[in-house]
Amino acid sequence: MRRRLLSLAVWLAFTLVGASAGMAQTGDAPVATLVADSLRIEADRVLVAEGNVEVFYDGVRLSASRIVYDRAGDRIAIEGPIRLVESTGAVLFADAAELDGDLSDGILRSARLVLDQQLQLAAAEIVRDGARYTRLRRVVASSCQVCVDNPTPLWEIRASGVVHDQIGQQLYFENAQLRVAGIPVFYLPRLRLPDPTLDRATGFLVPDLRTTSELDTGVKLPYFIRIGDSADLTLTPYLSPATTTLEAGYRQVFATGALRFDGAYTFEDDILGGETRWFAFASGGFRLPRKFQLSFNVETVSDSAYLLDYDYSDKDRLESSIALRRVRDQSFTTAGLIRYETLRDAEIAIKDTLPEYVGELRHSRRLPVGALGGDAWLSLDARVLTRPSDADVLGRDVGRVGASIDWRRDWVGPAGLVFDVSAGLSLDAYRVENDSTFASTVARATPSALVGMRWPLERTEDGGARQILEPVIQLAWSETSGDAVPNEDGILVEFDEGNLFSLSRFPGQDAFENGLRANIGINWMRSLPGGSSYGVTLGRVLRFSDTDQFAEGTGLSGDASDWLAALRLRMGERVALINRALFDDGLDVTRNETRVDWVEDWGSLSTSYLWSVAVPEENRPDPLSEWALRASYDFSPNWQGRVDWRFDLINDRAARAGLGVQYRNECIGVDLSVSRRFTSSASVSPTTSYSLRVSLNGFGTENDGRDFRRSCTG
Repeated sequence: MRRRLLSLAVWLAFTLVGASAGMAQTGDAPVATLVADSLRIEADRVLVAEGNVEVFYDGVRLSASRIVYDRAGDRIAIEGPIRLVESTGAVLFADAAELDGDLSDGILRSARLVLDQQLQLAAAEIVRDGARYTRLRRVVASSCQVCVDNPTPLWEIRASGVVHDQIGQQLYFENAQLRVAGIPVFYLPRLRLPDPTLDRATGFLVPDLRTTSELDTGVKLPYFIRIGDSADLTLTPYLSPATTTLEAGYRQVFATGALRFDGAYTFEDDILGGETRWFAFASGGFRLPRKFQLSFNVETVSDSAYLLDYDYSDKDRLESSIALRRVRDQSFTTAGLIRYETLRDAEIAIKDTLPEYVGELRHSRRLPVGALGGDAWLSLDARVLTRPSDADVLGRDVGRVGASIDWRRDWVGPAGLVFDVSAGLSLDAYRVENDSTFASTVARATPSALVGMRWPLERTEDGGARQILEPVIQLAWSETSGDAVPNEDGILVEFDEGNLFSLSRFPGQDAFENGLRANIGINWMRSLPGGSSYGVTLGRVLRFSDTDQFAEGTGLSGDASDWLAALRLRMGERVALINRALFDDGLDVTRNETRVDWVEDWGSLSTSYLWSVAVPEENRPDPLSEWALRASYDFSPNWQGRVDWRFDLINDRAARAGLGVQYRNECIGVDLSVSRRFTSSASVSPTTSYSLRVSLNGFGTENDGRDFRRSCTG
């Protein structure tokens, strides 16, 4: 109670004394508030506050043991320990200070400046020069924890002077010397660094030391250029005895969209052939008038091995595209053009016979159905596919225009049975060129119908767990009339729980599943309180006659498909497992896929296994058996290890392997990794790469080390 009364008295006295001295010159100027244990006013209206003194003024908070305010000179003498907190979050500590009435100008002695709770700058003297600049003399800067038993920080920057620009969020060092464990290692007469609160600033980023068996030891030194608030450019010279490379990355955001560019230009040493190599990737998207959206993607490279040699990407096919789309309540429109470029050694020699350009146009509109109920859609579409070659068969070009109408309705019947019915008609006209095995013009019609029934059964256990059992049966029919056409958009067929209950298992429109068939299956799921669940799907497709549309090995051939079994397990947000298998009545497996994702406080694990028989018709002449693993483990709050592994069990060899270790504390981050790519072909050789990155935390928000702060012991 006594402190509150003194606080009120001090506030009144301080306001009266300071109001005419420049602290409140206008009616809307900030008002100072002062709290202290004791107060007295001496001759010439000098205000003395002592004992746990706190001053609040215009977003600034000052704590001290004693303050003397001289109204005549509008100066405040302060005795420490002093703590001054800026509105920006910066904190100043000092033993003594002399400031003006609004706390913006003055000198602090034996002081420290702490920025964003990370970077500390200790100085013999700190001069506050208005609201923007803070000048420091004889400075030691570091974000490392300094303890009594270990007074030397892991790294520090010593300078004769530092200027902190609070508005520009920059630190300007004079005669800067970088020391590691107290040993000088680097000197610059002038050095500019961003303060920890700055998101984007022009300057050098963390360098990357990289060693590969092909390119020797080199260094990447990225330089970031801020181009206003909505654009930036990163230029990265990559220098080694074998190569001179300039990498570039450009980003820009507009009011209606964004674009991005990544590329590199390389001149290699004569040892590697003296080649000039390059790549360019660009992408973007924009909102246009009338609810249209434009997107584009450009991917091009000088040669098939460049992306792998320099570890830019593991793409083996490039795709450049432009697309225009519009989605409205009752309609959908899309148009696009795609260009494909293969980088696979096995396809380079035959690239002229592979599809190069694909153009598509589609418009769908919802139709009124009246008393019929349900949903009905009318779709119009066109598609063109071309190859560079003009050779017969190998240089086939195909064009198609089509129209379709589809109707679907579902309802709940007696005993909770759910019924659904759908019907459709598709009409297509094809133009085939450079292929004498097909008619040059073909007209097709495909009517279809489907009737299905589901019976979802639910049970709640005493402990709160819920079980849902749902048997499903569908009777489907479709039949395509007209001459055969080439299947260009639906060659790869995958049978899974996503299309078990579908009208057609073909992913495209050139081929449609024919004949009368039944899709049967059952879904079961058990959900536990707390978010865990597990479930099973089991089903197959039964045909009244074999249409011979699906190849052996897809799981869909014959008059009865393989059994599809899928298991799903989720334990909260930590563990997720899925297994999907195709097997025949004799339990011979056609395909099996397993994936596990496990996230814990100690790290994470992601692993997958895939087995598939050979399907020559889908360009897979050999069986596939591959195991992949990616894991990380936190040995301590500061140390983390990681592994990346992909192994081909058919050929009994690794495809890729990588190891890495990372150390981080409050002031430094070190990342060391080694990787080996075992891929070998006519244009690509196995490569081993080593990478080392060292970053100093405390400069820029990317290197925030507060989560790794240690504490002193003893």
